Amino acid sequence: MAHRGFSQDGLENSMAAFRAAVGLGYRYLETDVHTTSDGVVLLFHDSTLDRVTGTPGRIADLTSAEVATARIGGREPVPTLAQLAAAFPDVKLNLDVKDWNSVKPLARAIEDLNLYDRVLVASFSDRRRRAVQRLLKRRVASSAGVVTNAAFVLLGPVLPARLYRLLMARLLRNVDALQVPVRQWFVRVVTAGMVRRAHDAGLQVHVWTINDPAEMHRLLDLGVDGLVTDRADLLRDVLRERGAWAGR
Repeated sequence: MAHRGFSQDGLENSMAAFRAAVGLGYRYLETDVHTTSDGVVLLFHDSTLDRVTGTPGRIADLTSAEVATARIGGREPVPTLAQLAAAFPDVKLNLDVKDWNSVKPLARAIEDLNLYDRVLVASFSDRRRRAVQRLLKRRVASSAGVVTNAAFVLLGPVLPARLYRLLMARLLRNVDALQVPVRQWFVRVVTAGMVRRAHDAGLQVHVWTINDPAEMHRLLDLGVDGLVTDRADLLRDVLRERGAWAGR
């Protein structure tokens, strides 16, 4: 997955970055969701515009017309989910729901744009992810939040296998993937055992954010199912080298 698209010029989550990733052959884009005060779902990582656009303001407090005046890197407008979905109808989207303000608008957008088969809903918050799912008429793919990921990783090596499976079956209901870093503080998250347990549970493992080719190879050798990267060009080359590139 191309993390916020692909741009080495600081144009993250812009249509230029998404076009660049698709131009490299990517079929999966990772992006972030915030929503304006008038309910327009935007693709933007931060809660405020400041860092990326230099324009002050909290997105949830601004109208879509006000956000439309800001420019990512001084050049690119902030895109909407509807714009990205229309521009690349064959591309699938990993949507990280960043705030509670976006729960209802995102569910409505998924329905209005008929994105059921094109999105994976992600969030650090399990409650927020589930809230989106509950509002949908049909199930969409989703990944676990921080608490569920931590339980999966930390309890697997210590609980009796039967108890662990019962607990995970409850926690992982309607979850399709574990999206995790390689390490979290002192814990090595992605190990051969973790990947094996995930696959045994019918889950995919997606690792973020991997920009080093040697680390890409190591993780793919472990059997992970997806890598999120800022260097979509390098990951494409790695996958080509391995005969595993399925891009366009």
